[in-house]
Amino acid sequence: MGTRDDEYDYLFKVVLIGDSGVGKSNLLSRFTRNEFNLESKSTIGVEFATRSIQVDGKTIKAQIWDTAGQERYRAITSAYYRGAVGALLVYDIAKHLTYENVERWLRELRDHADQNIVIMLVGNKSDLRHLRAVPTDEAKAFAERNGLSFIETSALDSTNVETAFQNILTEIYRIVSQKQIRDPPEGDTIRPHNVEQIDVKPTVNADSVRKQCCHESLLGLIINFIDSLLWFICGSLWQHECSIGILTVHYALTGAGGTHKSMLHVGQKAEKVW
Repeated sequence: MGTRDDEYDYLFKVVLIGDSGVGKSNLLSRFTRNEFNLESKSTIGVEFATRSIQVDGKTIKAQIWDTAGQERYRAITSAYYRGAVGALLVYDIAKHLTYENVERWLRELRDHADQNIVIMLVGNKSDLRHLRAVPTDEAKAFAERNGLSFIETSALDSTNVETAFQNILTEIYRIVSQKQIRDPPEGDTIRPHNVEQIDVKPTVNADSVRKQCCHESLLGLIINFIDSLLWFICGSLWQHECSIGILTVHYALTGAGGTHKSMLHVGQKAEKVW
């Protein structure tokens, strides 16, 4: 028997990206376990956790990946963009440099992830309003220019954390469900009724034509090979009997019905040798 957590209608992979220290790990732990750790260390490599939510009566299981923000882990984490349908691009509202680096993270995301990935820009640590370095309007304008949704959160006091994940997962669900309506499975494709199938027979026996063509092509290759080989030998030996022998063999291979052109071709070769 599977556990209740194993029962879901959709499984969505969502990645958390952004500079080290912006609070990605605490956003993950707050949403999945309702926990916050003031002594949180920098993520090494990649971690993930899951949580299920309900959207329109469907169970959505979110598999949320917390990617390391340090430069030395960039090569590792880039592989984890594969298969992601959503991304939370996080910066610290109290550190303007983390906001400046958002553009670089966005480029990397679009280079490695699916082109239809849903992206949300998240200004974390909104509880540090007295230390704010990134104006809300500036970040909101950036998000609008780049086709991103936007929200400010605080993992410390839980402000908007639930809303951020609910919004991005709901948006992903809407896109996926609409796509399923537009592109039904092959078995559900609507086909016209009362259509009589017409079987059109070929007027020529295709097999016999192919066999005849293959036979003639093969024979031609054999003749050309023997012809060239004999002329090579003749050119090396410089014997008069050799040219006569070539003419005889070539005529025998092509048959009595050989074309005048083929015989003329051999005759021209003989003239050049002698």
